[in-house]
Amino acid sequence: MYDLNPLNSSIQNSPVPNIDEDAEDAKLKEQTDAFEAIIVKMLLDNAAKDEKNLFSSQNDPGDKIYKSMYRDELSKASAGSFGFSQMLYDYLSQKG
Repeated sequence: MYDLNPLNSSIQNSPVPNIDEDAEDAKLKEQTDAFEAIIVKMLLDNAAKDEKNLFSSQNDPGDKIYKSMYRDELSKASAGSFGFSQMLYDYLSQKG
């Protein structure tokens, strides 16, 4: 019998690629940690919304930028330690 699709024979002869499930899990954990960082950043921004300037009575825009950058880095450093990331990871990684 003649095979009308020449790709079928090349697909059947090629080895099945190995899928590293640990790599996929690591990427998923990285993404859930990043999502948690966004949530923490939003919480920090909301908490600091009415923050008064302690050292100066001037409304310095550089101070606001610096504090925003600080909260951003703080949220990234603490991501994965609040539990949101782990709950989301557990839910998304269920094999079913």
